[in-house]
Amino acid sequence: MAALAKGGRTNFLGFLMRLAARLPFLFIAGRLYGADQLGRFASALIVIEICGQLATLGLKRGLAKELGEEIRADSHVVADGLLLSLLTSAIFAGLLFAFPDPMFPNGRNSDLDLWLPLAILMLGMTEVMLAALAYRYNIAATVRSRSVVEPWTISIMAGVFWLIPATRDGGLALAYLVSVFAAALTALVPMLRDYGVPHGWRPEIVPLARIARDNFPLAMADAIEWGTRRLDIAILGIFVSPATVGIYYIAQQVASLPQKLKTSFEPILGPVIVRKLKERDYAAIARQVCQAGFWIVAAQAGIGLALGIPGEGVMGLVGPQFVYGTGALAFLLLAEVVAATAVVSEAALIYLARLRNLAISAATILLQAGLTVAIIAGLRAMGFNELFQAAGAAIALTLALGFASLAKSRILAGILGHPINNFRWPLVWAVAPAVAMGFGFTYLPEWLELSLGIPAILATYGYVIWKRGFGPEDRILFKSAKSSEASAADADALSPGAQGR
Repeated sequence: MAALAKGGRTNFLGFLMRLAARLPFLFIAGRLYGADQLGRFASALIVIEICGQLATLGLKRGLAKELGEEIRADSHVVADGLLLSLLTSAIFAGLLFAFPDPMFPNGRNSDLDLWLPLAILMLGMTEVMLAALAYRYNIAATVRSRSVVEPWTISIMAGVFWLIPATRDGGLALAYLVSVFAAALTALVPMLRDYGVPHGWRPEIVPLARIARDNFPLAMADAIEWGTRRLDIAILGIFVSPATVGIYYIAQQVASLPQKLKTSFEPILGPVIVRKLKERDYAAIARQVCQAGFWIVAAQAGIGLALGIPGEGVMGLVGPQFVYGTGALAFLLLAEVVAATAVVSEAALIYLARLRNLAISAATILLQAGLTVAIIAGLRAMGFNELFQAAGAAIALTLALGFASLAKSRILAGILGHPINNFRWPLVWAVAPAVAMGFGFTYLPEWLELSLGIPAILATYGYVIWKRGFGPEDRILFKSAKSSEASAADADALSPGAQGR
C-alpha cells in the first residue's frame, strides 16, 4: 500500500502538471489551427498511436514479469525489450511510409504530415523505458517525460510552427513529432542511470522470440484498451465532417485529463502485483486492486464534475464552435469513471488470466463498434445533426466500458477468491453537494463560472469525500513516505487476512 501511495502521489503531481500543459495546446490548436485541421490530425494519430502501442509487444506491463524472473541481468532484459520494440516499430513505420492513405481518411493538412510515422519509433521505445523505470519504482521519470516534457513541447512547438508560414499547415504534425522525440530522450537519461549500459549484451533470437510470443496477449490487450479510446474518432471520421471530428477530438482531450489519473497507479500497480504473486498472496492483491480502484474513481469523479458541469465554458475556451461538443464531453467524462474498475482489474488479470482478459477486451471493442455504428445510424435516421451523432459515439463508449468493468472484475474476483468492488456509497454523498454547488455557478458570467466554480466544485467534493469516504487506509495517499509505510503496516495488520494469520 505504501508503494502504491508513493507512486500515486508522484504521478498525481504529474497529472496536475499535464493539466497545466495540455490546456495551452488545446487553446492554440483550437484557436489557431481550427476544427478542420484538428479533425484530420486526430484521424492520422489514430493509426500512428495504435502502431506505437503494438510496437511495445505488451512490454509496457509485461516487462515487470520478465525482470522479476531474475534469470538474466536486468540491463540485458531491458535491452532485449528495446530491440524488439525498435524492430517492430520500424516495420510499422516502413509500411506507413509506403502506404500512407490509412492515416488520412479525410485528406491531410500538409505534405509534412507524411513524416508522422517516425513517431512510432519513439512511442514504442519510450513505453518500454518507462516500464523498466516503473519496475524500480522510479515514477518520477514518467512524470517528467509524459506530464512535463511531452505536453509542454507540443504546446510550445504548435505555436512556433504556426508562426512560420512554411510550416503553418503541417504545424500540428511537426509539433507532435518533436514532442515524442523529446519525451523519449527524457526517458532515456534516467533509464541509463538506473540500469546502466548493458555490457556483454548480445541479442539472442530465441529469447527475443519467446518474449514476443509470451507477451502477444498483453500487446493485443494494450492495443485494444487504447483502441477503445480512439475507435469512436475512427468511426466518426467515416460518418461526419472533419470539423465535427475536430470538435469531438477536443472533447476527448479534455476528458483524457481525468483518464490520466489511472496512470497515477498503473505503472506502480503492476510491479506490486508481480511481487505479491510470487508469495501467492491473493488477498493482498485483491486489497491493492480495490484500494487503487477507489482512489482512481474518487479522483476521476471529482475532476469529471469540475470539468463537466461548466462544460460549455471549458469547451468555449478553445473556441466558440467547440461549445457544441459539450454533450459528448459529459458522456466521455462519465466513461472514464465507469472504466476505472476494468483498468485496475486488468492490472492483475494480465498476469493471472491473459487470454481471458484478451477475450473480454476484444468483446468490448467489438461491442463498442457495433453500438457506435448503431447509435449514429439511429440518430441520423431520426434527423439529428452530426453533433448529436458525435455524442452518440460517446454514449456507446460508456456502455462498452461498463461491460468491460463488470466482466473483468467478476473474473478477477473468481480467481482471487475475494470480491473486487471500487464503489462506495460516500461517493454519492460527495457528488450530490458538488453538483448543487456547480449548477449554482452556471448562472454567473462565464469567467466567474470557470475561475470560481471549478475550485468550488473540487473543494466541496473533496471535503465530503475526505470526511465521509476516506478511512485510515485511504489517507495513506496523502502522507509522507515514512508515514505511509507505517500506516500501511498498521492497516495490513488490522486486515481480516492478517488477523486470521
